[in-house]
Amino acid sequence: MTRALKLLGYVMVAVYFVADVVFGAVARPLSAWLGRLPILRAMNAWIEGLPPYPALALFSVPVVILEPVKPVGAFLVSAGHVMEGTLTIVLGEILKITLVERLFKLTRDRLMQIPIFAVLYQRWIRIHNWITSSEIWQWMRDQTQRLKVLFRRAIASTKATG
Repeated sequence: MTRALKLLGYVMVAVYFVADVVFGAVARPLSAWLGRLPILRAMNAWIEGLPPYPALALFSVPVVILEPVKPVGAFLVSAGHVMEGTLTIVLGEILKITLVERLFKLTRDRLMQIPIFAVLYQRWIRIHNWITSSEIWQWMRDQTQRLKVLFRRAIASTKATG
């Protein structure tokens, strides 16, 4: 039983790792780019100035609006529209993560003034740290780094011969 639970834990960490790598690789740069857009500076300043509970309400909007995209995408896949369904899920998730990350950066200080949010955030940080310090996470991170190095070498080799 312990072995089965350990295997299940490894599978869950692996899925989380892949999702973090795939969606984070797109969402983080996109979020940073949005933060640099001059047209959004006034809105960013307004968001940063929100009191704690309105900041929480705004922070939850992308989740409330974009979370239903997953079942819609799953329905499309089950109806035989695999590409459209997959694309719906992936784009919805990237958009959600991007907006949530951006809003969190803008409202973090305000959100931490809400006691239950601060407690839940600290628990999330502990869980995240536990996952990222796990043996399987470290191994997968190392393998990803090795693949990046191999990919860069292959690109450099291709450019040198071309």
